Amino acid sequence: MAARCLGRGVVRLLGGLCGVGARGLAAPRLWSSASAPAAPAGSYQERIALAASEPAAFWGPLARDVLVWDTPYHTVSDCDFRSGRIGWFLGGQLNVSVNCLDQHVRKSPESIALIWEQDEPGTEVRITYRELLETTCRLANTLKRHGVHRGDRVAIYMPVSPLAVAAMLACARIGAIHTVVFAGFSAGSLAGRINDAKCKVVITFNQGLRGGRVVELKKIVDEAIKLCPTVQHVLVAHRTDNKVHMGDLDIPLEQEMAKEEPVCAPESMGSEDTLFLLYTSGSTGTPKGLVHTQAGYLLYAALTHRFVFDYRPGDVFGCVADIGWITGHSYVVYGPLCNGATSVLFESTPVYPDAGRYWEMVQRLKINQFYGAPTAFRLLLKFEDSWVKKYDRSSLRTLGSVGEPINHEAWEWLHRVVGDSRCTLVDTWWQTGGICISPRPSEEEAEILPCMAMRPLFGIVPVLMDEKGNVLEGGDVSGALCLSQAWPGMARTIFGDHQRFMDAYFEAYPGYYFTGDGAYRTEDGYYQITGRMDDVINISGHRLGTAEIEDAMADHPAVPETAVIGYPHDIKGEAAFAFIVLKDDAGDADMVVKELRSVVASKIAKYAVPDQVLVVKRLPKTRSGKVMRRLLRKIVTGRAQDLGDTTTLEDPAVITEILSAYQEYKDKWGAAQ
Repeated sequence: MAARCLGRGVVRLLGGLCGVGARGLAAPRLWSSASAPAAPAGSYQERIALAASEPAAFWGPLARDVLVWDTPYHTVSDCDFRSGRIGWFLGGQLNVSVNCLDQHVRKSPESIALIWEQDEPGTEVRITYRELLETTCRLANTLKRHGVHRGDRVAIYMPVSPLAVAAMLACARIGAIHTVVFAGFSAGSLAGRINDAKCKVVITFNQGLRGGRVVELKKIVDEAIKLCPTVQHVLVAHRTDNKVHMGDLDIPLEQEMAKEEPVCAPESMGSEDTLFLLYTSGSTGTPKGLVHTQAGYLLYAALTHRFVFDYRPGDVFGCVADIGWITGHSYVVYGPLCNGATSVLFESTPVYPDAGRYWEMVQRLKINQFYGAPTAFRLLLKFEDSWVKKYDRSSLRTLGSVGEPINHEAWEWLHRVVGDSRCTLVDTWWQTGGICISPRPSEEEAEILPCMAMRPLFGIVPVLMDEKGNVLEGGDVSGALCLSQAWPGMARTIFGDHQRFMDAYFEAYPGYYFTGDGAYRTEDGYYQITGRMDDVINISGHRLGTAEIEDAMADHPAVPETAVIGYPHDIKGEAAFAFIVLKDDAGDADMVVKELRSVVASKIAKYAVPDQVLVVKRLPKTRSGKVMRRLLRKIVTGRAQDLGDTTTLEDPAVITEILSAYQEYKDKWGAAQ
């Protein structure tokens, strides 16, 4: 029964879910296809060419055949990068939850939708599509009963769990807009996102479990909502039996769901109505709420899930990302469920209770595709290979890497040790919404080069730009990676601030979408991502604006100036290095540094805390007062002999000061190891 999968409270309170049958199904829709074609006819190269030259001819038939529609669309696309106008499948109406649930319940209600791999190994729970639909409808009715209407925003602050998935789908069913906030974020970060979105309701658990530890989710929410005037209700589910404080706004979710019918009529939504907001870090201090809409996002997530990973009916798809990130949205929830797949929900960590956790899970659940982050692979490869080889991984066909460029050592380990040199390995490059460049799909048996995303997906048309904004032609060239054509899965705007969206993505290279990354194009036309070109760092797969960390530290009364840069880290990929200037009366510098680390952890998250903090007398600035972070980055990465143009520095002597302080810091730090 669905009750067993949601948390301990639901087990007791939702006993009536069994035997409801098809009562929760939406009425059959106007447009649907019993078996959607994999792609338009033709070879891989012909399909790539069609998607680039005639987007309407490529995407139109796919949208018609893959998605279930209430009302057919009349215009495939209306996009203009110069004005920031992006629209797909205009005039069409559908409901995302119907595409992810009802259509599969109608065909095969007892097929498995989710396998919840709980924190304690060997305690997985399987949830059928029927159970997930019924739970979604009960939760949707609960939201409506507590005043949530079409267009309202709902914050979901929950770890990976079936109830979190049901919460996302419940919002989609009634036309509410969800914003899932990673359950590792602090109260301050949560409050900032709730306030920016003006959320009406927050859904959370009493506590979370991760790596054998209890996470006090409800306490964090309690702290956050003190700063959130728009929140009217907090719906609290129970992951553990432990009691938590329940205030005036708090509602026990399981008890309320038990009162509701497992049937909820789906709202018919326009293709360009907002489905969800996802907050991501920008180069300014304020996270930006990227807007994703209904039809284009769902189609792109479903097709990339199918094409990139060679998904086949009956496969068990294992993406171990958190649903608080876009990877979890697209390849744990929406893409797999739209395709009728069985999707694994991973609640734990790669090393709990030991370094064999992933591979024991692969053996037990017979996972066919495994999609994870380079930071986890770099951590695991430091253990003996026996932790991998002791488990049967013969079910695996495709391995995937996501979140940041993967290094050669991790790629080779993943390919040779985990995949026994027989699995396809896809190093995927994204823009928020879905995979855009990947070794697959491709022509049959086409080569895969290590550590390279390689091939643009259908409808993705990359362009490399030089420093003057000129398009670089041919191969063996490097430049700023832009995209010249809109695609259905891309973000539409930044919530409440379209100008910021324009400034972030379209201002640098007018007429093109600037990804923020640099790339190298080989003579064969393959793409290799070379890293960020703005002030955003990637810590363990989490993108974080350096300005966010600087803003958090700037509140300390003893710290008038800070500059944060990213630097290479063996495990995390990148880590934060903070340069700070102290006031003359700051007192104990070590105590200030300790306080700064605590401030960053409480205002953002523990993963954002700088690994290194160096006190300097002053920062390198131009005559106009801009901090030259590239010089700090070169000092930290051992390239102080190649600082480049320093003529704009207000006082070049500052470099000597910082080099001296850095060397003294390294000597002290090295001696302490």
